[in-house]
Amino acid sequence: MSYPADNGGPGAERSLGQLVASATAEMSALVHDEIALAKAELRQDVKRGVMGGAAISVAGVFALFSLPVLSFAAAYGIHNLGLGLAWSFLIVGGAYLVLAGLLALLAVTKFKKVKPPERSIASAKRTAAVLGNAKPHPREAAGRPIRPALPVKDEAEVVARSSA
Repeated sequence: MSYPADNGGPGAERSLGQLVASATAEMSALVHDEIALAKAELRQDVKRGVMGGAAISVAGVFALFSLPVLSFAAAYGIHNLGLGLAWSFLIVGGAYLVLAGLLALLAVTKFKKVKPPERSIASAKRTAAVLGNAKPHPREAAGRPIRPALPVKDEAEVVARSSA
């Protein structure tokens, strides 16, 4: 198969239309990749946040459960003033508080690990810097864009390509 020199075949320079189409496709792929990276980072941070939120919720429930137990323990302790049933209530209430403290500590460590999507931000800044250095297309004096002459194709070839 032979390629015309101006149709983008091997050894020929690519036309402006091909360059624009290629740049558009690459920019679209880049934007999709940036969005996918941001989603992955945010999904990980949301998971950490949910785990921390669940831990703090469970800690709150255990602390809430400890209040009636400690209240009963204090009431029985004042009543008995000895090692009896009240001390057992007090030990259970203290165990609930220790467990609540451990879960709260776990929640704090999980919340401290939540960070902004640093790789996505850095990648977006690099992309913005590259695009900021791009030069605009040169314009004619009349304000219309310069259009290169496109090769004339016969109608059968255009129909064959569009139906493929």
